[in-house]
Amino acid sequence: MNLNADFTKRAVVHAASLDWKASPMPGVERRMLDRIGDEVARATSIVRYAPESHFSPHVHGGGEEFLVLEGVFQDEHGDYPAGCYVRNPPQSRHRPGSLPGCTLFVKLWQFDRADRMHVVVDTNKQVLTDVKGRDGVKALPLFRDAREDVRLEEWAPGAAIELDPDGGLEALVLAGGFSEGGETFRPQSWLRLPIGAHFSARAAADGCRLWIKEGHLRYASPEQPTG
Repeated sequence: MNLNADFTKRAVVHAASLDWKASPMPGVERRMLDRIGDEVARATSIVRYAPESHFSPHVHGGGEEFLVLEGVFQDEHGDYPAGCYVRNPPQSRHRPGSLPGCTLFVKLWQFDRADRMHVVVDTNKQVLTDVKGRDGVKALPLFRDAREDVRLEEWAPGAAIELDPDGGLEALVLAGGFSEGGETFRPQSWLRLPIGAHFSARAAADGCRLWIKEGHLRYASPEQPTG
């Protein structure tokens, strides 16, 4: 399967309007945002676990990054409530599931294959701070290395947002919304802008909270992962 697989083009998915699609595991459903491959895939998705559902134990050959949007995600390493950001690097292993049910934003097979850094950030325990030179913007760093910059941002109501991202940009609305390119973005709306694109947006009247990744498209591979 190829879905929004051309990283040189702008891609938008208003995921909240999509039907849920069943995964191979009962009780686990997906809304696909981009994908190259079948069940072993470079993929970005919204994933929903029904109460008491789980995946079989597995190894993440290409790494897994996720943000818990609702409920509580669980594995043998702990419980991760809404607001937790997690990076499970390549070759990490777990048995994911959720007793109460949960919804996640998930990215698979998008790591440096040599990365072995495990990251957990409970954003509920962190404070977003003003960003110098960007009026009406607060941010919380989640992860940064030579390949990418991942963060949460909050935009004040009506704030004008201008960015020239280095290496492409990806954003998922978590609360509130914004307008960009003649479109309105609300929770679970996802936007990917290619390298060289300018980002010009205006926050909604209720402001906006969103997850942002910048720089990673310099390393995006159009090939289907194997193994």
